[in-house]
Amino acid sequence: MSADDAIMKGEQLLAQFEYEKARKKFNEAIKEEPKNARGHFGKAEASLGIPKLSVEKILELYKKAVELEPDNVFYLTTLGSFCTDIGRFNEAEEYYNKATEIDEDNASLYFSEFAIGYYTKAPIIMEKFLDEKTKGMIKKKALTYMLKALDMNEDEAKKLLG
Repeated sequence: MSADDAIMKGEQLLAQFEYEKARKKFNEAIKEEPKNARGHFGKAEASLGIPKLSVEKILELYKKAVELEPDNVFYLTTLGSFCTDIGRFNEAEEYYNKATEIDEDNASLYFSEFAIGYYTKAPIIMEKFLDEKTKGMIKKKALTYMLKALDMNEDEAKKLLG
């Protein structure tokens, strides 16, 4: 079976929530073509449905896909979203910003996705340290990215809200 065939089969299995079987197909694709970004990305996606796999291993697979296709905005934003979900906010910010550099036409989408993800996940991840100062820092960063999404600076927002 070719790498492309294994990937197609893996994607079908993934769509049917057959995570273990899908992961095996993506493994076959990677063995056939170790530098196939789609194989690594698919394996990461399938791995999300397998509870015994570590977050670090899944992160490694997403990073490998991005390493192999550094200009793939979908891979970058998916990795950014995953980093947000696991509380690696600086990395998430980096991946979303890279996506905006590559796909400037849709930068507002990536900025807003990071802003909302950060705003909703950071308080949960930082729960132990969540005081008024930390809440304010979270809101400020989220708002900064929402303003970027709207192509506005602080002064323009203040004037508009005035």
